[in-house]
Amino acid sequence: MDTFRDIEEMRDWCRRQQRSGRTVGLVPTMGALHEGHLSLVRRANAECDCCVTTIFVNPTQFAAGEDLSRYPRPLEEDLDLLRGEGVEAVFLPTDSVMYPEGFGTYVSPPPVARRLEGESRPEHFRGVTTVVTKLFQIIPADAAFFGQKDYQQLRVVEHMVRDLNMPIRIVPCEIVREADGLAMSSRNRYLSESERETALSLSRALDRAAASFESGERNVDSLEQTMKAELAKCDKVDYAVVADADTLEPLCEIEQRAVVLVAAHVGRTRLIDNRIL
Repeated sequence: MDTFRDIEEMRDWCRRQQRSGRTVGLVPTMGALHEGHLSLVRRANAECDCCVTTIFVNPTQFAAGEDLSRYPRPLEEDLDLLRGEGVEAVFLPTDSVMYPEGFGTYVSPPPVARRLEGESRPEHFRGVTTVVTKLFQIIPADAAFFGQKDYQQLRVVEHMVRDLNMPIRIVPCEIVREADGLAMSSRNRYLSESERETALSLSRALDRAAASFESGERNVDSLEQTMKAELAKCDKVDYAVVADADTLEPLCEIEQRAVVLVAAHVGRTRLIDNRIL
């Protein structure tokens, strides 16, 4: 497995693979890898001839007071996991490589970024669209693989690629869950034993909303109140909503493809989850 910290070396490696007729799949990550990330790697290896993974904790998508300084960075453990999955190349840039002195160009996110995470974390998606655009330039892959656990992020990237005519295919990949239903997340390792039990409120809220929907409920307010009742155990709820599955605009009655999304704080840890109805 090759590792790169230099942009030109990484770009040259990618182009050499493509000149030889190989397709390249990209899996961008912030490290602290778990089974959810590895499922993206396996999908990339299944659909492309080789897989490149990036590990970069992107500072521009963290606001002041968020967990940038304590975000887990078990690099050697991550690299061992990637070797075991047959990843051929890993890009490991530093902050100064991605954002050199004098950096001042940012990518404005599309309208799908405005609500939900965009309201709770106002600068977050500008950081996401900027770093993803930069990674797509550094690693001009054929396809990029994103998990649906970060549902709004996935939609933001899809809309950005469409709007800017970027020559890359975005592949959505299903959420991977623990046996008890908790969506896998690098932030789960922050949770104490009691907090982890409380964190199950997120997946249970989605389960209750989905069951109500399957029973015929189409009123959005009723579904949202069902979720909020389950999330009452959390320390703070940022949102528990039903939205259009593509635009994430609010709905009153469900007459098209919809998604339920929740974000809540358990102790010092902020968690998100979602389910397509």
